[in-house]
Amino acid sequence: MWLKPEEVLLKNALKLWVTQKSSCYFILQRRRGHGEGGGRLTGRLVGALDAVLDSNARVAPFRILLQVPGSQVYSPIACGELLSGSDVYWAVATGATLEEINQHWDWLEQNLLHTLSVFDNKDDIASFVKGKVKALIAEETSSRLAEQEEEPEKFREALVKFEARFNFPEAEKLVTYYSCCCWKGRVPRQGWLYLSINHLCFYSFFLGKELKLVVPWVDIQKLERTSNVFLTDTIRITTRNKERDFSMFLNLDEVFKIMEQLADVTLRRLLDNEGFDLDPGLQEPSQITKRDLEARAQNEFFRAFFRLPRREKLHAVLDCSLWTPFSRCHTAGRMFTSDSYVCFASKEAGCCKVILPLREVVSIEKMEDTSLLPNPIIVSIRSKMAFQFIELADRDSLVESLLARLKQVHADHPVLYDTTRDEDLTSSVFHSASMWGDHRFGRIEMVSSQNSEEREKEMSPQLHPEALVAGFRRSGSQSPDSRLSREQIKMRLWNDHFVEYGRTVCMFRTEKIRKLVAMGIPESLRGKLWLLFSDAVTDLASHPGYYGNLVEESMGKCCLVTEEIERDLHRSLPEHPAFQNETGIAALRRVLTAYAHRNPRIGYCQSMNILTSLLLLYAEEEEAFWLLVAVCERMLPDYFNHRVIGAQVDQSVFEELIKEQLPELAEHMHDLSALASISLSWFLTLFLSIMPLESAVNVVDCFFYDGIKAIFQLGLAVLEANAEDLCSSKDDSQALMVLSRFLDHIKSEDSPGPPLGSHHAFFSDGQEPCPVTDIADLIRDSYEKFGDRSVAQIEHMRCKHRMRVLQGHEDTTKQNVLRVVIPEVSVLPEDLEELYDLFKREHMMNCYWEQPRPVALRHDPSRPYAEQYRIDARQFARLFQLVSPWTCGAHTEILAERTFRLLDENMDHLIEFKAFVSCLDIMYNGEMNEKIKLLYRLHIPPGGTNTSGKKSITH
Repeated sequence: MWLKPEEVLLKNALKLWVTQKSSCYFILQRRRGHGEGGGRLTGRLVGALDAVLDSNARVAPFRILLQVPGSQVYSPIACGELLSGSDVYWAVATGATLEEINQHWDWLEQNLLHTLSVFDNKDDIASFVKGKVKALIAEETSSRLAEQEEEPEKFREALVKFEARFNFPEAEKLVTYYSCCCWKGRVPRQGWLYLSINHLCFYSFFLGKELKLVVPWVDIQKLERTSNVFLTDTIRITTRNKERDFSMFLNLDEVFKIMEQLADVTLRRLLDNEGFDLDPGLQEPSQITKRDLEARAQNEFFRAFFRLPRREKLHAVLDCSLWTPFSRCHTAGRMFTSDSYVCFASKEAGCCKVILPLREVVSIEKMEDTSLLPNPIIVSIRSKMAFQFIELADRDSLVESLLARLKQVHADHPVLYDTTRDEDLTSSVFHSASMWGDHRFGRIEMVSSQNSEEREKEMSPQLHPEALVAGFRRSGSQSPDSRLSREQIKMRLWNDHFVEYGRTVCMFRTEKIRKLVAMGIPESLRGKLWLLFSDAVTDLASHPGYYGNLVEESMGKCCLVTEEIERDLHRSLPEHPAFQNETGIAALRRVLTAYAHRNPRIGYCQSMNILTSLLLLYAEEEEAFWLLVAVCERMLPDYFNHRVIGAQVDQSVFEELIKEQLPELAEHMHDLSALASISLSWFLTLFLSIMPLESAVNVVDCFFYDGIKAIFQLGLAVLEANAEDLCSSKDDSQALMVLSRFLDHIKSEDSPGPPLGSHHAFFSDGQEPCPVTDIADLIRDSYEKFGDRSVAQIEHMRCKHRMRVLQGHEDTTKQNVLRVVIPEVSVLPEDLEELYDLFKREHMMNCYWEQPRPVALRHDPSRPYAEQYRIDARQFARLFQLVSPWTCGAHTEILAERTFRLLDENMDHLIEFKAFVSCLDIMYNGEMNEKIKLLYRLHIPPGGTNTSGKKSITH
């Protein structure tokens, strides 16, 4: 077996072991007294000692040691003895038999020896081998635990029954199974619930009656926990036609979570092709296991909670405590380690959160283990701060794995500049935004003057060098002294906070900083803090010259996206002077065009121009680009695409929150879809399009710190403030007018300039003036009254409502296809609907089990409605045999093949629903001459072209 590498002092063990094999890096040894005929006294004594020891204390008779060249010289099996030995080596494997230890030896020779020769440093060799061995141990341990948990014999038995009872193809993989009851009204049926990659299945055999249920995950519209007359907790599955309740005495939480994961994975894989490629774990459904689903759920929570890139993979979650200097104690919580980050979250919600990009880490070291500081490690970062973690289980393995990833991160992204210079902020805290940026957060200082010159060469000279607001300050209604005083007060508060909590992306994030953000970030710090809160600063520092190259590659190209961008440039914050001249417009054009070039899947969507305009006001051009990347690709996932699925999901979540938090308003407004249509722009533009800019920018402050949660709670606060007027409104237009007037009269007391209204309010001559609301008060109310929702709760709600939104799109597609087809055929609408369901199911079955072929394209929601579902010749043949009246025994297959070729007019080997139904309509309802004409055409090219080598129909 493989061993966690242990230090071995050979000098003291020289007489107990005999070397059997050796290489430049490894030694295979046999313990004396094992396999010897009884010649030497030492061997007999060692053998007798091992024989009388308790089995737990016995030493394995064979072992493999790691040796590093240069530290000890060995004779190649010189009489089976070591020439000398006083250094420390590492035992990496043991074996009870010669066969077992030889297997480990062979693995080392085949997989490691050729790699080790490339290392120059002996310490690197030792670290590499120990890391590999520990990975093998972890893999073996994981497999062993899985076997214990999954009970393989019982699972194999359940798999046999699943295959026999439901007769699915072999590719339909069973994920897990449970004993449960399926309720039919008030009558329970005890049986077995089988959860596979594409279906939820239930089987029961009771009193001679067999019951089988098969529900494709793709048909499920709602999955929820509810109660019935007899049980307080059941799982309800809702499809278009039925509701089914399942209950169980054990594992209800586990079952529900797995159901949610399977439904979400399948729906996104089959129906949401726009987001499919972003999650590689969904591309191999046959590899999905129960453990994979649990890991995926944990990964998604981790990325959402810390708002990290989708590529980040969670490696470990460990209980620990972190020294928090502001509270002068260790705070209990959990450490999360991933590819490029070490993160910490306190167990007490909102107490403390820390994000440490490995790119900012200088060293990770173990400290001396004491009773007061058990298993401590120190993580040091570039700004000369250090984070002390204690009570870490398996500290040695953790540190080794972190050091390996740290080395990899620094190799992939060499640190060319220092993003976290830590000079005293007091002298520069009241300087301009550019001064603050230079001294605190970057324009990131180069490590050397040579690097600085290279960086300047990489930066395109056409890029705007500073935030636009610095060059276009407006004279305000407040006196200069008043404005300065307000800014100075805020800056002092922030400066005090930086001194105590840190001033880089690695700062301690607590409830105190949330309160500072809610008050409004000082104008001179706004862009830099947005970079830190979103972690866009890490992307910026990791990709020097990337944005400049994108600008050079994308500018001057003309396509549909650039035309859309040009059309919207002058609609982006037109009331602000920065976008009333070519300087601001040119910067906006470059950022939007560069992003469309970077991410063609998103390209450009309306509302991106408004958001980018604001980013350019408070951040430098390259910083604004990376802030846009952070918003589009991780803070608002799936918002900016063809169907804005993400925004619709959040609208659905918002409706549920209204029902929970504002029940009286929800009861009055029976159809909350009207409110959803009004509030859609709140989410898409972060209130920028419907609130004065000086007030909306405070909302964006909260968004960059708290994510989408800030928009949810502010939306609820707006509705609560207008609940009375909304309840008395007579129709949707009056409700819209109430909300528009309220939002247009939200002001910011701290704004250095006059209010710039959104000009979206509706007024009438006899209307009373609308009272003014301070944005700081509104934000404070939103946190106090509606800020109790956690990230986990919001993500769970998003998962639940994504099903409803995707199924709603499917219903829309179906109705649009039927609306086009119904006038052109004589088939009854209800029959046509059943045919559509059959056609779609055949398409889905191909997606379930068959390997993708060049012509078998996935569902593409960006295509016209009638072309979203298409079938190939084999699928058509199955449907033809099932529904066609022209079946003719042994010749049916040939007739189906010819019919398919006739319908495939563009010869792409796929046909759509309209062609399929038109053909059936002639067969069932056509005049005799139409039927004869169709039959004749099946005997001439292209229908009559016999490509299969089968006998043609001649009679």
